Amino acid sequence: MSFFATEIIDQEYGNYFNLTPAGYGLLVIVMLLLLIGSCYISGRKQEKQGKSPVSTKQLVTCAAAMALAMVTSYLKFFHLPFGGSVTLFSMLFICLIGYWFGLRTGLMAACAYGILQLVVDPYIISIPQMLTDYLFGFGALGLSGIFCDKKHGLVKGYLLGVLGRYFFTFLSGMIFFGSYAADYGMSAPVYSLVYNGSYIGAETVLTLIVLAIPAVQKGLAHIKTLAHS
Repeated sequence: MSFFATEIIDQEYGNYFNLTPAGYGLLVIVMLLLLIGSCYISGRKQEKQGKSPVSTKQLVTCAAAMALAMVTSYLKFFHLPFGGSVTLFSMLFICLIGYWFGLRTGLMAACAYGILQLVVDPYIISIPQMLTDYLFGFGALGLSGIFCDKKHGLVKGYLLGVLGRYFFTFLSGMIFFGSYAADYGMSAPVYSLVYNGSYIGAETVLTLIVLAIPAVQKGLAHIKTLAHS
């Protein structure tokens, strides 16, 4: 027992932790402090470099993309028993922020999204697992910003962001959930690759099919132009 987290004893899935109201409160406070601090530091750097700060339009665009990601994360084609699901393109909306505004904004928004997922749908067995699955796993989607100014940057950025998330979910599955591998006659690394690859890979394929539609590409590129105007 703890003031910030409560241990749940489950004979079927093993022991894990749920945050208490105090734990959620502390998490939200830390999240706000980190975001405010990051915005302040980045804003000072931009001022010194003669760059304009993030506009209201950009903030609204990021907020809208994160809201769409949250909503579509609950619209699931199927859900796996130990976490993970194929959603209605929720990862794409977070990757779009990096594609529209670059790596720094993409990583900040993706990490914030990971914390939001932790708040609304937590599954915690340890602090390292929580960081790997939520902060680093979802945060890796912001790597899409590396290709924000490149040709075919949306597709390249989305693939990089998804691969980043897959890497961290693979680590989490192998390290923290590898004990389930024996039930399927697999080693922990193979089990994690197959388990996490099944839902991440399925959503990636569906998303790439949609992104291959010229009208979709033009529409998302137009939104990028409007956000920077």
